[in-house]
Amino acid sequence: MSADETPAVATRAMAAPAVDRSHRGTIFLEDDAEVLGQETWPGDQYVIRLRAPKCAAHATPGSFAHVTCDADIPMRRPLSIQRADAEAGWIEILYKVHGQGLRALSRLRPGDRVSCLGPIGRGFVPNPKRPRALLVGGGVGIPPMIFLAEHLRDRACDGFKPLVLMGSEIPFPFGLRPSTILVPGIPAGAIACHPLLDSWGVPSRLSSFADYPGCFHGYVTDLAAEWLQGLDAAALAEVEMYACGPTPMLKAVAKVAQRFGVPCQVSLEEYMACAVGGCAGCTVLVQTPEGPAMKRVCVDGPVFDANAVFPPGAAAGLA
Repeated sequence: MSADETPAVATRAMAAPAVDRSHRGTIFLEDDAEVLGQETWPGDQYVIRLRAPKCAAHATPGSFAHVTCDADIPMRRPLSIQRADAEAGWIEILYKVHGQGLRALSRLRPGDRVSCLGPIGRGFVPNPKRPRALLVGGGVGIPPMIFLAEHLRDRACDGFKPLVLMGSEIPFPFGLRPSTILVPGIPAGAIACHPLLDSWGVPSRLSSFADYPGCFHGYVTDLAAEWLQGLDAAALAEVEMYACGPTPMLKAVAKVAQRFGVPCQVSLEEYMACAVGGCAGCTVLVQTPEGPAMKRVCVDGPVFDANAVFPPGAAAGLA
């Protein structure tokens, strides 16, 4: 290298973006997390409860845990946290069996032990200036919406009024029942709800093309658009959307949010190896104030601003 090349190299080194390591010190390893219970639901779906007090104490809606499934399967699985009880020291995870690892996890029984790394990720950030929180969950994207709904219920003093919409093409991982809560703007025939949310006083409605009783027939994003369509300008100014589910659904959610001019936060689903930001295998393209950048879903997300991931021009072209 010549002497007059050195300043340029130094300049490039100084300009290199700093790696965000703010997640360090906030993720806990609990190698002896006890299985407290496991429920089985149709569609090869399970709800497992783990005693993981450190994870439970620090989990926030949108964060996830990286869990071992079997001693003979070295790779952990990233699983969204559905509920967490800091006082009792447990976390609850809803998952659908896909592959050998989760099949092994589904065989665990109370008293069995797993290794749990978590909580991981940046979760949802509710805005009290937009208290009409519209939560949209699809399939295995349902768990963070339940966690967020519980969190907003506990912040009722801040004025939050959540409405949870869920969609699934396989049986829902809970028993359906008619809601006891009236929701203006929802089609009259859509009365099925999530029983736990209903018992909390949080309104919810379900959608599917599978003709389940009491469910809205259509996409969950269509149901969201119907509800938003019934709001006047003042009410829309109080709405923020929060969503988790498959990428095509999140693109459709972003399109709905852009159509009605409301902000939206989305939780992305990506395959992960390390889940702590080291391997960069889960990066996605995100628009930032400094320009396009590759962000790690595991620790820079999984929650991002919808417009940053699905820019209005791109989302507008979606069906």
